[in-house]
Amino acid sequence: MAETALVTGATGFIGSWLTEKLLEKGYKVRALVRQSSNRANLQGLDVEYVVGDYKDFNSLKKAVQGVSYVFHTAGVTKAKAEMEYIDGNVRATESLLKATYEANPNITRFLHVSSLASVGPAKSPNEPVNEKTTAKPITMYGSSKNITEQACQRYIFFPTGKVQTRLPVTIVRPPAVYGPRDKDVLEFFKTVNSGILPIVGFGPKKLVSLIHVKDLVRGIIDAAEAEQAKGETYFISSEKFYSWEEVGEVTKKALGKGFVLKLPIPHFAVSIAAAISEATSKSGNTPPPLNREKVKDIVQNYWICSVDKAKKELGFKEQISLEQGIKETVDWYKSKGWL
Repeated sequence: MAETALVTGATGFIGSWLTEKLLEKGYKVRALVRQSSNRANLQGLDVEYVVGDYKDFNSLKKAVQGVSYVFHTAGVTKAKAEMEYIDGNVRATESLLKATYEANPNITRFLHVSSLASVGPAKSPNEPVNEKTTAKPITMYGSSKNITEQACQRYIFFPTGKVQTRLPVTIVRPPAVYGPRDKDVLEFFKTVNSGILPIVGFGPKKLVSLIHVKDLVRGIIDAAEAEQAKGETYFISSEKFYSWEEVGEVTKKALGKGFVLKLPIPHFAVSIAAAISEATSKSGNTPPPLNREKVKDIVQNYWICSVDKAKKELGFKEQISLEQGIKETVDWYKSKGWL
């Protein structure tokens, strides 16, 4: 009999691809959605929907009852105030953990998708952050994800310190994620498509870890299914670190561009642009694409992480090269009229 997995955030970018992969592997999938959720990404998929909300505890208990796995991908990635991150990431996860513990304490695995932002950037190109790195998040989003991880840890061990499992929790931290359906990295693709490759800063070459969404969801499932991953945290990422110039060159080729203008942008100019963007969007309910919190991320030199632990313990290895992944993403964007 097929096992059932609950996916939160199933209508979103990562969650929808995770749902597809789980169905492909023979799982039954239950999706926790709001009444207002746009289900376009799940169109045509055999998914059981449970309408609920993190503020409705009974709806969470109903969602987790009878499932073998909970994949918690939902969360707030953009907000205008810190409390929105706390509500959407910390309190929502605490409620889901509590509901799982009360309604389904013998669950096979609770897999929480966190972020590299929960730890913060690396110090140097030779010191990527790893699972033992002391967390020093630099944004409100990163701090909320770090606090959320702490909430997960409280369900792994009793507060007395006894090594006794309350829930079999595993945490996965992705870096920057790209692929079809993504709207965040899309802005970078649009800029390159316009003939400009923005390079922020004049100091050391900035490096980033990247992961294609299909590789990420494969790693997420591997972590959830591995017995030794109970109570563990993993970075699921590329082994290689990329400069934005390199990503831009690959994107340029995928777009069929013969030439793009590399435009260096000083840090202070990015900060000024963010302040102007915030000032002109105060009346809106959603944060602008560029704000001062985002600038804290952009100006960092090394958003890089080590994937060694996932390689050793899960046998994880990315299968989609940057060239393949960006070509697939660009083709999808074009097919949808996004580029």
